[in-house]
Amino acid sequence: MDFSSTRLLDDGTRERRFTLDGAPGVLWTPSTASPSTPVPLVLLGHPGGLQAMQTRLEARARQSAGLGYASATLELPGGGGRPPVPEIDRARDDLREAIGAGRRPDDDVVDRLVLPLVEQAVPEWRALLDAVLALPEVGGPVAVSGGVTAMGVRLAAVEPRVVAVGLFAGTAVPRSIIEEARRVTVPVHVLLQWDDQDNDRQRALELFDAFGSPQKTLQANTGGHTGVPPHAGEDAGRFLVRHLG
Repeated sequence: MDFSSTRLLDDGTRERRFTLDGAPGVLWTPSTASPSTPVPLVLLGHPGGLQAMQTRLEARARQSAGLGYASATLELPGGGGRPPVPEIDRARDDLREAIGAGRRPDDDVVDRLVLPLVEQAVPEWRALLDAVLALPEVGGPVAVSGGVTAMGVRLAAVEPRVVAVGLFAGTAVPRSIIEEARRVTVPVHVLLQWDDQDNDRQRALELFDAFGSPQKTLQANTGGHTGVPPHAGEDAGRFLVRHLG
């Protein structure tokens, strides 16, 4: 983990940019974080493109810092300035073509887009966990918040350091990932925008039903993909507090 820059935000949150095995990332820590008082960690998921997502990621990091948590994120394979992944790019084009034509993308397109991304990204994010938790001011426990839904499911299923996962049901989910969700037993909070025309509502409901966790919550709100009400973010914060302390 090679840090390249540090910036102090106006609320006291420290933002540090780094690279990890060539992938750019960002770490935010609250002013309360120190070796004597290490703080929990939230992995901030996103759909790719750290620079394009900077404003939203910073807002989420500030919210986490206000709760006393560090936040970290890593650029996805093929995103931002990382080398392109041709098979993912072709599948993304096919997905956009289907949506533009008013069709639901078929399972083959979803699999070709999402599964290679999950296979490459999840080991990278587990390495991110290793690196951040090695810092004296960050001590866990760890939660996953947002991003590519299938990645969050896989991380929660395979990473024992993750104690809670909050998901936005706004990205395509392969059927094989729904089967993996049966292995997720940590608390789960799923946000669903009921009128999100770009995503399959029924698939999101199937995913929620499949989670093996005895503590799972589905919050559904009217509105499209970008119409998430402010109180939904506040509820997601309360979910983190319940499980990170």
